[in-house]
Amino acid sequence: MQWETVIGLEVHVQLTTASKIFSGAATAFGAAPNTQACAVDLALPGVLPVLNKGPVERAIRFGLAIGARLNRVNVFARKHYFYPDLPKGYQISQYELPIVEAGSLPIHVGEQTKAIRITRAHLEEDAGKSLHEDFHGMTGIDLNRAGTPLLEIVSEPDMRSAQEAVAYARALHTLVTWIGICDGNMQEGSFRVDANVSVRPKGSSEFGTRREIKNLNSFRFLEQAIEYEARWQIAELEDGRAIHQATVLFDPDTGETRMMRSKEEAQDYRYFPDPDLLPVKLDEDWIGQIRAALPELPQQKQARYQSDLGLSAYDAATLTASRAMAEYFEAVMSAGVPAKLAANWVMGDLSAALNREGLDITLSRIPPERLAGLLKRIDDGTLSSKLAKEAFAALWAGEGEADAIIAARGLKQMSDAGELERIIDEVLAANPKSVEEYRAGKDKAFNALVGQVMKATGGRANPQQVNALLKQRLGG
Repeated sequence: MQWETVIGLEVHVQLTTASKIFSGAATAFGAAPNTQACAVDLALPGVLPVLNKGPVERAIRFGLAIGARLNRVNVFARKHYFYPDLPKGYQISQYELPIVEAGSLPIHVGEQTKAIRITRAHLEEDAGKSLHEDFHGMTGIDLNRAGTPLLEIVSEPDMRSAQEAVAYARALHTLVTWIGICDGNMQEGSFRVDANVSVRPKGSSEFGTRREIKNLNSFRFLEQAIEYEARWQIAELEDGRAIHQATVLFDPDTGETRMMRSKEEAQDYRYFPDPDLLPVKLDEDWIGQIRAALPELPQQKQARYQSDLGLSAYDAATLTASRAMAEYFEAVMSAGVPAKLAANWVMGDLSAALNREGLDITLSRIPPERLAGLLKRIDDGTLSSKLAKEAFAALWAGEGEADAIIAARGLKQMSDAGELERIIDEVLAANPKSVEEYRAGKDKAFNALVGQVMKATGGRANPQQVNALLKQRLGG
């Protein structure tokens, strides 16, 4: 039997506010345990939550960016469950009336584009953190994270492969960092992914029983976890066993998922509207102000890069993988560099150099105006492609501006036709066999002669000029 994987993602996005969602305590990462937890976060008797404006503004920003419906009246609810790091015994979240509903996000997988539907995005508070490593036989509780504002983004089960799920998670990560609502730091837990995975016979319209893989904090782990889980479920079904709904964890060391607990249903949480918090009513003027302040979004830039600049869909998607990369590319292009040339170097040599040193493009050793200076010398014929790579390495090493490097290293492309003709004549005289083979119809012999000319000029000859002059000398 052929099987189909069905995937939906729930992504917890930590919002970029300086204080928590219902208190004034700080949200900075890395503080000593329990130094950023106030009376509200500790759920001391008599305290009341007060909603801060920042998380609501960021949720609206996200809803507008995905073309969703904003519920003008939305309600906070209590979600009851007990963990030692959840002091109240319930989490304040949103259930029946979330702030954002019914949006979508386009993804690119290879040459295919697909829209993933987003069911809802709701505001909630984070729980604290249980610490096991430093306590023998005991668990330590750090409540610094308790009350940190989260936006939980829930997709429809529209993905059919681990690759599609990763593409969606990456697109979502790009968007939330692009519009400034999340710093996107997966190592610090700012962007955490839960994957709901089920399998069904191909062609079936009914969903299988899903299992939820919790707290995946890298795109690589997301892909590995989904692929393992799908294989495991298929093997279970083919051996005649049933799949039971459960929450599982992924172990990166073994590459396997393991059951954590049976999966709770909505009724298990006993949701009801929080009596301490009034319904949130969104003001139309405020929504309009937030809409006007949104930057050009990734999908809008991609469309513009293709229609106005003539770039391919792949190039446009790559250049908008982050807002910083798009801004760098546009800065290079605005200095007078053709779009395709700028795109090739930003995606190629520059990205390779950044990856080698583990640097973000915001920390590039070459500012965009210096790269533009180099690329303009390629465009005007001063540099060959080969010599440009040498000049780029010198730029990366901090040797100065492109023109100074070209002059100091003697990298200027040879353009004196008379000198080039003399060198070509010497090469032809020294390689009579290749000349004879070319005239006998062997194209490889011509390439060998081009190589000899380039070698004789130290790689400084213009390849197009060499080709033209060689053919002229060889009689076409």
